Amino acid sequence: MQSIGRTARFDLLGIGNAIIDVLAPVPAGFPEAQGMVPGSMTLIDAARADAIYGMLSPEAQRGGGSVANSCVAAASLGATVAYLGTVADDALGRAFADDIRAAGIHFPCAPLAADRAEGRGTARCMILVTPDGQRTMNTYLGACTAFGTPDLDAAAIGDARISYLEGYLFDPPAAQDAFREAGRLAHAAGRAVALSLSDPFCVDRHRAAFLALAQGHVDILFANQDEILSLYETDDFEEAAARAARTVELAVLTRGPEGSVAFLRGERTEIAAASATVVDTTGAGDAYAAGFLFGLGRGLPVAECGRIASVAAAEVIGHFGARPEADLRALADLPG
Repeated sequence: MQSIGRTARFDLLGIGNAIIDVLAPVPAGFPEAQGMVPGSMTLIDAARADAIYGMLSPEAQRGGGSVANSCVAAASLGATVAYLGTVADDALGRAFADDIRAAGIHFPCAPLAADRAEGRGTARCMILVTPDGQRTMNTYLGACTAFGTPDLDAAAIGDARISYLEGYLFDPPAAQDAFREAGRLAHAAGRAVALSLSDPFCVDRHRAAFLALAQGHVDILFANQDEILSLYETDDFEEAAARAARTVELAVLTRGPEGSVAFLRGERTEIAAASATVVDTTGAGDAYAAGFLFGLGRGLPVAECGRIASVAAAEVIGHFGARPEADLRALADLPG
């Protein structure tokens, strides 16, 4: 991946689900009364999303989405970042665009035209927080499901050291086509492509397609232990890790408090988890990927990339919310 060190307009370009996180306090028993399983995440349709949203008094509405979270964290570390994702021409779509641009991220995407939106609003994840701190999530993917090759920015992809693809976005066939085209565009420009598997359920649904994508279009693979075991249909982490190391140039596998392991061209690097007080693990993998990709963009050794990644993840799990609140550069003891 020597091309990562070449001059580029962007250190990182993310492609993922553009979601607004709606955080709302609710009384004890509210999730159960609405037929929800407390502590779960459920995908819902537009009618259900509108009904739930109408019952809430949101405490905060802010940009979300796995790779968008990674992009924000990478920008806070000092990376130059771009992001591609689809939003509708509505209040939440404008809020997402304002939020991600406020983080210093280039977001060239116009809201979906009416004929492409087909009535779909901007995606939202309604996070209901009961007095005991438990979070129950209801996610409406909306405009995200329209993402396809027309939403790619070929110039930006060609001028980004690394393009980072979100597994959560991989469901619609049009998005799968877009991922393959993004990989083609990046490699044609001599750039690197990274993929997050995102969730074991994503892997279960699209195992063969993910494997084909990884083998033909991906240089850097991020996965946690459950995801990589699912990908290779084994209970043996070492077997799965060895197969991942043979599939991509760089495989980065996280194991929660046990730390992580990275394989660059087959060479193994063990990475310790950073000390942390666990409050909310939401976004830990997003922050970890941000730190690692930031380090790669700076040409740092794998061990140092992993150290920065672990520090970023530790900061995020120390508070509620999936994006960093402290100065990651200072925490990671980065110069300047």
